[in-house]
This record gives sequence, structure tokens and C-alpha cells, in this order.
Amino acid sequence: MHASDAVEADFIIENFAFASGETLPRLKQHYLTLGSPQRDTGGHITNAVLLLHNTTGSSKNWLLPELAGQLFGPGQPLDAETHFIVMPDAIGFGQSSKPSEGLRARFPHYRYHDIVVAQHRLLTEGLGIDHLRLILGLSMGGMLTWMWGEMHPTFMDALVPIASQPSAMSGRNWIQRRMQIEAIKSDPGYHNGDYTEQPSRYTLTPFGALLIQSVERIQERAPTREAADALYRELVARAQKGDANDRLYQLESSMDYDPAPDLEKIVAPLLAINFADDALNPPELGSVERAMPRLQHGRAVLVPASPQSRGHNSASDARQWVSHLAAFLRERAQR
Repeated sequence: MHASDAVEADFIIENFAFASGETLPRLKQHYLTLGSPQRDTGGHITNAVLLLHNTTGSSKNWLLPELAGQLFGPGQPLDAETHFIVMPDAIGFGQSSKPSEGLRARFPHYRYHDIVVAQHRLLTEGLGIDHLRLILGLSMGGMLTWMWGEMHPTFMDALVPIASQPSAMSGRNWIQRRMQIEAIKSDPGYHNGDYTEQPSRYTLTPFGALLIQSVERIQERAPTREAADALYRELVARAQKGDANDRLYQLESSMDYDPAPDLEKIVAPLLAINFADDALNPPELGSVERAMPRLQHGRAVLVPASPQSRGHNSASDARQWVSHLAAFLRERAQR
């Protein structure tokens, strides 16, 4: 089975209620699946895995060679011949419901809590899944993985949050998001979200893109001023491909993220994977280490910097962490 065999579908939730009190008459949850469900004698699906994407991606990122080529093949940790892999687009991302589909700034102000609620309904009501073998998430998906463990503690056998920390959205991570939010809102072309042409001034300061890449890799790509200018233009062009309202909502959706108060609710074995050169989740903050004693079955891995590491972007290159995932799953299977 190849990643190209993934099946796309939509699940519609009628009159979805957000934590803000806002509602949406029809919330679309777009998703991909790979593999086939296996059932026990009671008809329950026993081989389901949930994969959660990052803030700059969608479910289709999982099909890229850097991920699919390390995860879904024969004998690999999430072999698609033996696993039923579910990859949803979070609210506001990919082909799921989002502001740019028409409501613009009148779209409900969703938060990470709402994303988890909608994903749970997709699994239980849409796909008939009442238990998961594993939840694995990258960056934003990693943060959602921590929240899944608290909101639905017995729903999964294991949790693997990657490139995330179990602490409140704050510090440098939130400041860089706030900078992007204010750049969008203050863009002369934004018009409170009711623009007819995409605002462009905010795209001239792609600061977030600098923090997700290793400084070493940036220097390799931009060893001269001319090369740095070329990379800057590439980052701006990439930012200009998006929708301003969609990006604004994506950034603001993290406002409610703070798993720290309820870490004791997590009962599933958890492996937290982070990277020594990740500027968004600096290991020197120590939040992961402080969390581990509060978990019933928690373990943390810090992947050291290397000539192959890519800072926060290492999360999107499974070669950087797949061996840790494989060892964790083998250990779980032997129990």
C-alpha cells in the first residue's frame, strides 16, 4: 500500500457549538484515511491511529515522502497494511471549514478545545471508532495530542506529542504569534477581514518562518547577503499564498492551550519527542521535564542537534524521530 492510496472524505457536523458560544450550521471535517479497519468479535475497530498535523500544514502533509516514507511502509511503525490511519484537517485548515469559505471574520472563533471536540466526533460518529491504538501529532498536532490525553483519557493506548510542550501558550512562542496577528490586523488591506484582495503588507515580515528552521540550516541556505535576500523573497512568496483570515484564526486558535493544570488526567503511556535546536520549544525552559513526574506513564526524548536536524521543522522529517517511535511501540506491544 502506498501513500497515494489514501482515501479523502468529509464528515459534516450539524449545528456545531463552539466553546465561545458561537455555532456553525454545518461544520465540515475533511480527512484522509489509509489502510483498512480491523474489528474484534464485538465489531469494534481495533487498529485505528490518529495523526494530527502542524500549524502550517494539513492532513496531506502526512503523505509527503519525509513522513509517509518512514511511517507507512511494510514493517514500518505505522504499516498501512496493518493499521487504519486517520488524518483529519483541523478546523480552519486544509479542506475543513474555515473563514475563507465565505464567512471571513464572521467565522466562529475556534480554539484548540473545539478542534479536539470535532475530531472526537469525526472518529466516534463519522467513522465508528471508539478507541485508538495511538495519537501522534506534530507541533500544533503535538499540542492537540496533550489535550486529547486530558479530555479523553481512556480513548487511546498511547500518545506521542512531537515538537510541543505541556505548558501554557506564552513566552516567545506566543509573542511571535501575537506579532503575526497584529501584523495582519494592522495591514491597510485587511479591512477588518472584509477584503476583496488579499492583504499583502503583513507578508513582508515572515518572522515565524525564521523560528521554525534551524539557524544552521538557514545559514547554509543563505551564506551571503544575496542568498539571504533570495531566501527572504521565497518566504514572502510562500506567505502570500495563504488567506489572511485563515492565518489569523489559526494563530489565535492556540489562545486556550494550557495542558499543565490537568496533566494528572493523562493515563495513557506518553512519549514526548522534542529537539535540542527547536527555537519555538526551547528545551532550557524545562516544561517537559517538569511534566514527566506528573504522568502515570511518561517519557521524554530530546533529539540532539546534528547536521541533519532542522530545528522545529525536524518534526516534519520522520527520519529525525522514527527510531524513538518504533522503540516505544515495540515496548508497548511486548506488554
